Amino acid sequence: MAQAARTPRNLLSLLNSDGKEHPVENTFAIVTVVLGAIAVFTTLSPSLHLVSSWVGLVGIGTGLWGQFISSTTGERFLVIIGLGASGLGFYIGLAHGGLWGGVLG
Repeated sequence: MAQAARTPRNLLSLLNSDGKEHPVENTFAIVTVVLGAIAVFTTLSPSLHLVSSWVGLVGIGTGLWGQFISSTTGERFLVIIGLGASGLGFYIGLAHGGLWGGVLG
């Protein structure tokens, strides 16, 4: 009977805290975190402002949609972390040259 009380502890079990699987919502949460990390780390080099601003903008879009469809607190937590990182990368990318800086003008 003790085996029935145990629950596996991995990343997906933290995201699926209600016991149901949410593959689309989990994908949006993880993609938002990855895009936010790319956006933040590319701001360290001002010459990568196109990457940081575009990836940050896409991360903001996926984060907003992920927040809209999220089902559990774990998903919402990751989405908010990713949204913050994407927003930071986007705004610093804009400060370094913007979405079109040097390409169109």
